[in-house]
Amino acid sequence: MAFQTKRIIKKAISWAGLFFFAVAAYMLYTQLSKYSLADIKEAILSIPAKNLWMACAASFFGYVALSSYDYLALRYIGRKLAAWKWIFAGFIGFSVSNNAGHAIVSGGTIRYRLYTRWRFRGSEIVRMVTFSGFTYLVACFFLIIIGYIITPNHAFGSGSVSKLTTEIVALISLIGLIGYFALSIWYKKPLIIKEIELDMPRPKMALAQVIIGAADIVMASLVLYFSLISFIDIPFETFMGVFIIAQVLGVFSQVPGGLGVFEGLFMYIIPGEHNQAMLFGALLAYRIIYYLLPLVLSAIVLFSYEGYLKYVKKQQLERIKLLRLHEMQKIAADK
Repeated sequence: MAFQTKRIIKKAISWAGLFFFAVAAYMLYTQLSKYSLADIKEAILSIPAKNLWMACAASFFGYVALSSYDYLALRYIGRKLAAWKWIFAGFIGFSVSNNAGHAIVSGGTIRYRLYTRWRFRGSEIVRMVTFSGFTYLVACFFLIIIGYIITPNHAFGSGSVSKLTTEIVALISLIGLIGYFALSIWYKKPLIIKEIELDMPRPKMALAQVIIGAADIVMASLVLYFSLISFIDIPFETFMGVFIIAQVLGVFSQVPGGLGVFEGLFMYIIPGEHNQAMLFGALLAYRIIYYLLPLVLSAIVLFSYEGYLKYVKKQQLERIKLLRLHEMQKIAADK
């Protein structure tokens, strides 16, 4: 492939990161635009301030866990990077992919834009994104198993088909989790895909993937739990099981934010007209705290960073011009 063609492709992928940022903002707007400002205000103000603060704290620690995906991925490829950079890339990447859906593509292009500026090769970024995808996958396997164990049977539906489907999903998750750890212990050969070498992580790394991925989803669940618990008396283990299943199904549906899939399962498990109104307020608060606020903050941070880089580049060009002018004046003076 010609050098110029490669350069154009790299530029296109880099700018695609900003495109997916716009897609994430649009998808979140379409989710929230069906509510009036009065509805949103009422939903937020109906939740006790203490619960809102705890929900915000859970959201913060959830994104810390998400950013740790990048830290693990850096260890996986054997690279070191300043902490603020992997936190920065992880936070922005996940705030976009959580809203835009298709996490590998949307979050991956954001990371490509940032990591290439920090002297990472394209193959290294692909390995990082692939590793992070498996981190979420094995965490899902683990949490589906936990969710299946602790969730009441009626949450899975009264029909034999729905119960069988749930049992099959739980069994596949168990096989997948055991298989992943078995490969991490015994499989030593790298998998090569189009000149990109992917090694199985060692058992300690695989365990870290499960822990960090699980922490991310548990923190996300607490955002909704703190928003909901002041209105509806629901045992934590029941709530957690339903949340895990709803979250995982929402992600694998590839619907941005799991919209519809997520709400549907919660409205099934928590019946009653009065409860539906309370659930509406809690789910709306959850989407604002866990999706809207991080996206707004990441937009401010990302575009401030982009502006700073442009300013630095402009200053460097000015210094180069001044040096050249000084050299030309010196040459002229010597003549």
